[in-house]
Amino acid sequence: MSDTESYGFDTLQIHAGARPDPTTGSRQTPIHQTTAYVFRDAEHAAALFNLQEVGYIYSRLTNPTVAVLQERIATLEGGVGAVCCSSGHAAQIMALFPLMQPGNNIVASTRLYGGTVTQFSQTIKRFGWSAKFVDFDDLVALEDAIDENTRAIFCESIANPGGYITDLDQIAKISNKALIPLIVDNTSATPYLCRPIEHGATLVVHSTTKYLTGNGTVTGGCVVDSGNFDWSSSNKFPSLSQPEPAYHGLKFAETFGPLAFTFFGIAISLRDLGMTMNPQAAHYTLCGIETLSLRMDRHVENAETISEWLEKDSRIDFVSYAGLRSSPYYKRVDKICPRGAGGLFTFGVKGGYEACIKLVESLEIFSHVANLGDTRSLIIHPASTTHRQLTREQQEAAGAAPNTVRVSIGIEYVGDLIADLDQALTKATA
Repeated sequence: MSDTESYGFDTLQIHAGARPDPTTGSRQTPIHQTTAYVFRDAEHAAALFNLQEVGYIYSRLTNPTVAVLQERIATLEGGVGAVCCSSGHAAQIMALFPLMQPGNNIVASTRLYGGTVTQFSQTIKRFGWSAKFVDFDDLVALEDAIDENTRAIFCESIANPGGYITDLDQIAKISNKALIPLIVDNTSATPYLCRPIEHGATLVVHSTTKYLTGNGTVTGGCVVDSGNFDWSSSNKFPSLSQPEPAYHGLKFAETFGPLAFTFFGIAISLRDLGMTMNPQAAHYTLCGIETLSLRMDRHVENAETISEWLEKDSRIDFVSYAGLRSSPYYKRVDKICPRGAGGLFTFGVKGGYEACIKLVESLEIFSHVANLGDTRSLIIHPASTTHRQLTREQQEAAGAAPNTVRVSIGIEYVGDLIADLDQALTKATA
């Protein structure tokens, strides 16, 4: 599509990046289930391998079906480029890989998905990296945590599991002052509810497994490049600003400008880490994105209705959802997520841990799964599952205390969902 800025979101989610197949006329993006691509001649092959020409070499690096998905997500997020990969966790490593060297650290929000906390607090240590966890409502503490070895700030736009909304504009001011990139996980919000780049984010990561695909069929991840960061403004990011030995001294920032991070992600990160998205997964996600706005509107509508019902129920200790007027983050919704606070939130059940387990086991429509963002309504008890590896203090900081369940509200008839919760709560708190 030409001049994508002139089209609305509903049009771009269907058309961005896609064109009728030139050979067959196929209107839907074909699944290019191929490993490799025939070069025109030796000169063409050499130009591709030297990064002098854009094209397809090997599907670990690039694939036509995946390329359409990359362009579509980048367009919806307002970025200059994107790199898709095998999962949301892979996307986080892909985002950090060009930025980090042994001894470097990131400053991350305490309100993160439990698997991300584990990845940042444990796994990245094996690369010689480290993470400092800070309450991002405490801006002074955030600034104080940044030191000469800090290479990024990381947060979620709508935090999983508690539905907390991050004040991205304030966090971006701090990252800009420190001359380091702000990385925002936009999985729970999607670009329909929040566009982090418009609030100062440098990079946006997604688990495309969730709302973007929306049907619980495939895993995937994506890193979107804003194109707004000057990687050569300091000596902090040599992978992007200094000569790359594998490409005869090519400098990514100098050669590719705003697309430096994107080209590095393909030419280095995917080449050597191999976190490739398969073309079938890309196809399923493209099909899901076509209805993203319609689904998100229904997710939000149902979540608002159910959270209000739960808040009034005597069997409930609390409801943590920014869409409620009682939420301390309610005022951030209009600024950060003007179309609504999403479909993900937590609530506390009177009776604590055991009552939560009984609730999960008593539901009939809600599915007990370790996923979110499905068309189906989902529930999980984070303290015994997704946040089980964390300490009690980390669980509480993340909004996943033992008396808390997380719900991902689907697009079913809301009356049926409330009835299901009602009967399960009766059994759980009897």
